Amino acid sequence: MKHLRILFILALLIPTLAIQAQEEESPEETDNTLRGQFEELERKSTNYRSGNGVAYEVMKLSSINDLKANIFDTINTANKNIKDLTSTIEANNAEIEDLNSKLQETTNKLNSVTEEKDSISFFGALISKGTYNFILWSIIFGLLLLLLFFIYRFRNSNFLTQQAKSALADLEEEYQNHRRRALEREQKISRQLQDELNKQKK
Repeated sequence: MKHLRILFILALLIPTLAIQAQEEESPEETDNTLRGQFEELERKSTNYRSGNGVAYEVMKLSSINDLKANIFDTINTANKNIKDLTSTIEANNAEIEDLNSKLQETTNKLNSVTEEKDSISFFGALISKGTYNFILWSIIFGLLLLLLFFIYRFRNSNFLTQQAKSALADLEEEYQNHRRRALEREQKISRQLQDELNKQKK
């Protein structure tokens, strides 16, 4: 009798163990996404038709509660991810603004250095090299014009001086000739006067 009970229990357990072994050997892959959980809930739901012929889908309340908990967990995770991403975006925006500010400052410094490099201090003011060259060449050209003007004035004055010296020399020569002639005339008149005086004495 005992053997029969053991055999009966074994006969009942063997199919159960075989089914469990098959499930362990080939477990189905479960889709843990919300869509997969909804599909699993629909698959496990049963049909129920009421007395008036209206069809209902019957689902386990525990499955619905599990799905609801999973939905809220997903929403909370999504909200946390959104907050994290928002905070990351804000941090990135602040960093971008800081980098833009530093870039603007660097650009301003570069422009200032470039302007100083391309400029020359002239009487305490920074002017561009082109303007400096224009002023410098204008001064050189002005000085050259002044030099040419003074050379012209000097040559003109020298020419006038030479003319004046030549005229003075001519005048002096004419004066000497006139003086010599006047002296000769005076001597001649003196001799004539002396001759006349000598004649009268006789």
